[in-house]
Amino acid sequence: MSKQSLHQQQSSMGQYLRDPEHCAPPAEMDPARAQVYRDLVFANLSSLLSGTFPVLVRILGDEDWRALVRIFLRDYRARTPKFGEIAQEFVEFLADGPQALSDGSWPPFMVELAHYEWVEMALQQSDAEPLVVGDVALLLDRVLQVSPLAWPLAYAWPVHKVGPGYLPDVLPDQPTLLLVRRDEDWSVRFSGLSPLAWRLLQRIGEFPGLTGLAQLQGLAVEVGVVGDLGFLEGGVGLLRQMHGEGVVGVLGTYPLLR
Repeated sequence: MSKQSLHQQQSSMGQYLRDPEHCAPPAEMDPARAQVYRDLVFANLSSLLSGTFPVLVRILGDEDWRALVRIFLRDYRARTPKFGEIAQEFVEFLADGPQALSDGSWPPFMVELAHYEWVEMALQQSDAEPLVVGDVALLLDRVLQVSPLAWPLAYAWPVHKVGPGYLPDVLPDQPTLLLVRRDEDWSVRFSGLSPLAWRLLQRIGEFPGLTGLAQLQGLAVEVGVVGDLGFLEGGVGLLRQMHGEGVVGVLGTYPLLR
C-alpha cells in the first residue's frame, strides 16, 4: 500500500469514527469491523466524560447526553493527547458556543454547570503546591498571595443547586460566587463567598504588589466606604479567616529547611 493510499484510508477512518452518520468507513475495510471501532471510540469518550459531569448527564438523560458527546466528537479537534485533559477541552468546546448547540434546546446553564463540575477534577489533579501562608500578624504589612489551590469563581446561574429536581430557566438577579479549594487531604471543598470576599480575592490577583492593608483600602474605595473603620476591621477578620483556611498568605514566605 502506498503512503498516499494509507493516508487516505486513515483520513477516511477518522472521518467515519467522528461522524458515522454522514461518512462511510474505508472501502477496503470490513464494515462490521469498522463499526466495532466506531462503537469503542464513542463508548470510551462518553465514559471518560460522564465521570466528570455526572449532574449534567442526569439532567440531559441518556439520549441527549449521547447526542452532545457525538457533536463534540464530530466537531471538535482536541489539542491534547492526555485523557485527563479531555474534560477541560469539552468545557472549552461548550464555552465556545458551537453552532450545533445554538438551537436553544439545551439547558441555558449547561456551560456553567459543566465548568463547575470540571473544577473539582481539575483541582484534584493539579500539581500546584499548597500555599505556605506565613505569619498571620504580617497580613496587613506584607504583599498577599492567593493559594493556587483556591479558586474564586463567579457564575450567572446557581450551579451549586442545579440538578434533576431544580432546572432554572430565568437568570437570578445576583451571581453565584463560590470558593473552591483543595485541602491537605486532597478533598475539594466548595463554599459560598460574599461579594466583598470574592472581590478581595480578585484584587489580590489583579494588584499583586499591594500589601494587605492597601488591598483593603482599595476595596473600600471601590465600594465607597473610605475611612470606615468598621469596614476595615471586617476586612482584617476576613483576611485572618482565609489565612487560617490556607486560602491567603504572605508573599515571600518559604518552607523551613529541615
